[in-house]
Amino acid sequence: MRIAVAGGTGVVGRLTVDAVRRSGHEAVVLSRAAGVDLVTARGLDAALDGAHAVIDTANISTLKAAESIEFFTAATGNLLSAAADAGVGHVVVLSIVAVDRMPVDYYAGKVAQEKIVEASAVPWTIQRATQFHEFAGQIYERAKVGPLHLAPRARTQPVAARDVAERLVALAAGAAQGRARDLAGPREEALDDMIIAFARSRGHRGWIPRVSLPTAQMKGMRAGLALPGADADLTTQTFAEWIAQR
Repeated sequence: MRIAVAGGTGVVGRLTVDAVRRSGHEAVVLSRAAGVDLVTARGLDAALDGAHAVIDTANISTLKAAESIEFFTAATGNLLSAAADAGVGHVVVLSIVAVDRMPVDYYAGKVAQEKIVEASAVPWTIQRATQFHEFAGQIYERAKVGPLHLAPRARTQPVAARDVAERLVALAAGAAQGRARDLAGPREEALDDMIIAFARSRGHRGWIPRVSLPTAQMKGMRAGLALPGADADLTTQTFAEWIAQR
C-alpha cells in the first residue's frame, strides 16, 4: 500500500513513517520540508496521487483555542478534500482521549477536527490516544520559574508513541472503523513522579518541587478527566521501561 503521513516529521509522525516502512508499505511524508503545506493545500494533490490511505498526525504548538481551531479546520479540511479528489480509500486521524471533556483551549481545535472528519465523504477512522511518555519531558521543559523546574501534579495513563504509531498503521491498512477504541498505556501514573524520573535520567539532581498548577488542563488531569475508560485498549510498555530504554 501507498500510505501518506501528514505531520510525518513530528514526534509520532516520524515513528509512523518508520512503522509504515517496517510493515512493508510505501510511505509518503506530507510536510513543508517535502513541499506540502496542509494549511494552504500547496502540493497536496500531487503528494496524494496514487495513495491508498492517509494517516493524519499533523499538529500545532499553541495554547490558544482560536489558533488551534483555525489550524485543524484548514489542515484537516484540505487533507480530506484532496484525499477525496485522489480517490483515497481511508483516512486515519490521531486524536486525544477525553478531548471532548477536558477544558483546554488547544483541545477545541481537536474537537473541531473530529467533527470535520466525521462529516467527510472519505471513509475514516479516528484513533484517540492518551498522552505519550514524552509528555513528561515536554512539561519538564515548559513548567519553570526562572531556572527552577516544576513537577505539576496530575493523573495520566501515558502510552508509548511507538505503540500509537504501530496502531495507526494497522488501522490504515484495514477497513475504516469510525471511532476506534481508545488507546492508552498499561497503567495510571503520577505526572509529577514522571517528570522527576525524566529529570533524573537527564542527570538533573537539583530540587524539583511538586506543585498543583491552577491551569484548566492540570485541574482537569488531577480530576482524572484525561484517563481512559474501562473499554480502552492498553499497550504494554510502562513509563519506567521507556525511561530505561532511553
